[in-house]
Amino acid sequence: MENNSRPPQLDAVDLRLLDLLQRDAALSNQALAERAHVSPATCLRRVRRLVSLGIIERTVALLSPDRLGAGLTAVVEITLDQQAAEKLAAFEARAVAEAAVQQCYRTASGPDFVLIVQVADMAAYHALVQRLFTSDANVRNVKTYFSVKRSKFEPGVTLPAPTA
Repeated sequence: MENNSRPPQLDAVDLRLLDLLQRDAALSNQALAERAHVSPATCLRRVRRLVSLGIIERTVALLSPDRLGAGLTAVVEITLDQQAAEKLAAFEARAVAEAAVQQCYRTASGPDFVLIVQVADMAAYHALVQRLFTSDANVRNVKTYFSVKRSKFEPGVTLPAPTA
């Protein structure tokens, strides 16, 4: 993967492909090429470049937690007792390794971390609390917000304007 300090230049074709893929990554190369108004060979080459640049991190299927019985979503704020770099890294590694943690953000001007957690029910949440928060002596404060309704879930990124 290329690693440059400045963002790669993306033209209108790259941005069109990214927009289409964010909406439906299951499109075949042929269908994607048709919708992006490029040849299939150009489409494939461009998508491979976007992957090699790390712009496309991975391709996943978005599942419905409600239909799968994993209906409890929690937004959890974590404040650590000690914020030394190694203490932050240790908690972060534990949180990232936990399957129920869908998203983990290290934050500033508030809690040290914000986690998005998806579990089946309150019993599963309590088990997660024991594993991840209670057993860690460095966790000072946990504040949890439980979702009562998911009004919007759009994990897409707002794309920049094409560069010349």
